[in-house]
Amino acid sequence: MQPRLLGRADYARTLAAMQDFTAGRDVDTADQLWICEHDPVFTQGLAGKSDHILAAGEIPVVATNRGGQVTYHGPGQVVAYPLVDLQRTGYYVKEYVHRIEEAVIRTLAQFGVTGHRVAGAPGIYVRLQDPFSHAMLAQRPRRRDAADGPPQPDFTGLGKIAALGIKVSRHRTYHGVALNVAMDLEPFSRINPCGYAGLATVDLSTIGVHASWDEAASVLGTQLARRLAP
Repeated sequence: MQPRLLGRADYARTLAAMQDFTAGRDVDTADQLWICEHDPVFTQGLAGKSDHILAAGEIPVVATNRGGQVTYHGPGQVVAYPLVDLQRTGYYVKEYVHRIEEAVIRTLAQFGVTGHRVAGAPGIYVRLQDPFSHAMLAQRPRRRDAADGPPQPDFTGLGKIAALGIKVSRHRTYHGVALNVAMDLEPFSRINPCGYAGLATVDLSTIGVHASWDEAASVLGTQLARRLAP
């Protein structure tokens, strides 16, 4: 699976292209990995609630069929769309999500940043006070008894640096993951990111890492291609 760099791509047209590719592929169609950035847009997932959009202003809101709530895409963010046949790869959706998150964690590590998972909340997070610390989070996912119920996410001291939302149709994936590199973060204050009021959102530049979009896209593309292989 070779990363395909699309550059600046219109969100609605990219979504339609993903849907067309997924609907038209067969058992012999090779998997693809599209990497791009979008003009400013809020995207609302299937679980999205309109009251999580606080003040969209001039930024358009697009309803999508991915999982999750509302997020923001804009220039300076690397967006990766893996188009993968899970039946052929031999792993299930939960592992697919884990592999995407691991690709982001390995990408951040290339820039000296420690990414973390938070129990009950997809995506990748960093410590706001020390994004380079390797210490494990108290909020990390752990083995739980079924009687405990789902974990309640705890974002204390954390900022979200990568958001994930996927769709699986007939074992084939689309949508994907967005990594914040060097962007205007103000639009995140106009929403409850991923449905969480007050959740801090960061990018590499605000935590002191000066990487270009091309550098981050190259590393993330390589990591995703490696981690998503059968």
